[in-house]
Amino acid sequence: MKIKSIRAFPFRRPAPDVSGKCRAGWQDDAEVANPMSRYPRYKARRAYWRPALDAIGCLVTAEDGSWGFGTGRMGAPAISIINDHLGKLLEGEPCLATERLWDMMYRLASPYSAAGMASYAISAIDLALWDLKGRVLGRPVYELLGGPARDRIECYATGNDTDWYMELGFRATKLACPYGPADGLDGLAGNERLVAKARELIGDEIDLMLDCWMAFDVEFAVRLAERLRPYRLKWIEDCLIPEDFDGFAEMRRRLPWISLATGEHWYAVLPFFHAAKHALVDIFQPDIEWVGGVTACAKICHIAEASGRSVMLHAGMNTLYGQHLTYAMPSATWGEYFVHAPPAVPLAQMTVIPGTPVPDRGAVNPPDAPGFGMDIDLKWIEASAG
Repeated sequence: MKIKSIRAFPFRRPAPDVSGKCRAGWQDDAEVANPMSRYPRYKARRAYWRPALDAIGCLVTAEDGSWGFGTGRMGAPAISIINDHLGKLLEGEPCLATERLWDMMYRLASPYSAAGMASYAISAIDLALWDLKGRVLGRPVYELLGGPARDRIECYATGNDTDWYMELGFRATKLACPYGPADGLDGLAGNERLVAKARELIGDEIDLMLDCWMAFDVEFAVRLAERLRPYRLKWIEDCLIPEDFDGFAEMRRRLPWISLATGEHWYAVLPFFHAAKHALVDIFQPDIEWVGGVTACAKICHIAEASGRSVMLHAGMNTLYGQHLTYAMPSATWGEYFVHAPPAVPLAQMTVIPGTPVPDRGAVNPPDAPGFGMDIDLKWIEASAG
């Protein structure tokens, strides 16, 4: 069976009502260290400088009318790559040949690089193709990937409302680091206060991590890690600009005693292969909607398994895509759930796609319906199209 059409469009993600709850969430007024923190004009809020581009949807339709749906990011540029280039050239190809189709997209994008913006487009198409494949074969995606690798996915919560995550039953949590090199010694002290407060709150039986979101240089990262040594962090994450492979090598040399994690802003497969080959980091964190979809993530998981590393998808438990991939891959040891809602707002209220499970007492399982198990139809997709 062949692909009849591939169409991308703006996708309106539902905006849940979180008014009238007990307190504001940490994201409402928290400063988070970021790559632009050295520039005072943009330091206080990531929203001041990040691209204001819509989410996208991608609908792949087969000759017999079967369809699959995927979502992604980066708005009009990614939509144009799909509708004006990649999608047209995949029409008429066998719709179940996900490896072949991913390889074609990767090579088709080579004149402008399959990394970055093109990777968002490739991801949306790949996710839709896997959803279509599962629907056509009548099986959940995790079975197409080899079946369950575990009984349930253990999850950690990301955010700075730590008391709320403990109440929800998470057994691990990750903090968003507020300060970077531009804050000097005060920044080191402020970061330590945040970590110390969290460790005191959660005790010794809960794992604690720190997300540094591309904000540091090597010197600041090393000094902060040494300062935080008494608080027994499981890992520090995303310390450097993604392309600074030499910097990651230097961090690894100077911090042999702590696990390093990154990969959220690496695109396609080669950066992960390079990182494994040179032992730069211990934990890979691709985003399944950014890196190239299920196909790319499966390849990354195999690289990790062969090199003794683990994979923890960026915000993977917020999507059905990440849940299915993590459930099936032995090297995907944990799942990250980014808590968007303020305290007291039920996690289920924040789901984007109907039918998406949320963690219960710190664990989750994907649905066993065909494809990704989305509880949607074509009318819902059309209604969500911008």
